[in-house]
Amino acid sequence: MSSAEVTVIETPAWPDTYGSDAKPRVGFFTDTSICIGCKACEVACKEWNGVPATSYEFTGHSYDNTGDLGADTWRHVAFVEQRLPVGGVAEGAPDSFVAEAHRQEVLERSGIEAERDGEGMRWLMASDVCKHCTHAACLEVCPTGSLFRTEFGTVVVQQDICNGCGYCVPACPFGVLDRRDGDGRVWKCTLCYDRLGDELEPACAKACPTKSIQFGEHDELRARAQERVERLRADGLAEARLYGEDPGDGVGGAGAFFLLLDEPEVYGLPPDPVDTTRDLGEMWKAAGLAAGAIAAGVLASFAGGSR
Repeated sequence: MSSAEVTVIETPAWPDTYGSDAKPRVGFFTDTSICIGCKACEVACKEWNGVPATSYEFTGHSYDNTGDLGADTWRHVAFVEQRLPVGGVAEGAPDSFVAEAHRQEVLERSGIEAERDGEGMRWLMASDVCKHCTHAACLEVCPTGSLFRTEFGTVVVQQDICNGCGYCVPACPFGVLDRRDGDGRVWKCTLCYDRLGDELEPACAKACPTKSIQFGEHDELRARAQERVERLRADGLAEARLYGEDPGDGVGGAGAFFLLLDEPEVYGLPPDPVDTTRDLGEMWKAAGLAAGAIAAGVLASFAGGSR
């Protein structure tokens, strides 16, 4: 096989797939600075989408009873406990951390209720979800077309087409996709696709009492997120940052992005996520060239041996 015979199939980019039927791209902006860990989003997600109940066993991670995202957990509220010496800075914390006494003042001024005990504990809480990536590797590797991008720019699994091959599971750079035990098919957040069709916001955002989870048009959410992080930094929270909103990152920007108060790794998020199919085109070309070289070598050896 020569390199000219190698064909790389590329999925048409949204919104070209829908043309005039495409809707404005929607998504989530999750402001973790105002998450109170109530888990209303987890409950609402399960209730609306009929997601099976999760085992309520002790995980060893504070009040986190679900552990991570999976086929039966489409929304996962993480609890991260950090101990900060009262009147000082956290051991091993970034230089940008301010004294705890000043931090409390800054948080109150910014409308954030900080949880802490007498020893200076800080809880970072964050509701995680499928990122609905701009460059979604799960779409690229799905052999049945079960995974598709909707007219709203979100990524959905069609269970009636999914054959349970699991190719999408390792392809996701965030570890979101998973096969359901006893079922075998892949399940994940749909961003409440059925509700979007009725012009309703997703169940998790509807249930969030602090508006930590904000739903809306993608561009508007990005602008709102930028304003929020700038406000927090101006108030002294220099460690405030956005995660997933940059269209120049390894997945082309996420449809669900976050405001964090620490490094992504602290929340269990990869610091530099990359579309795992990004280099497939070059890999196939290299494989084609290698195959052509081998074939030419084999033919040459036969030709030489027949003389």
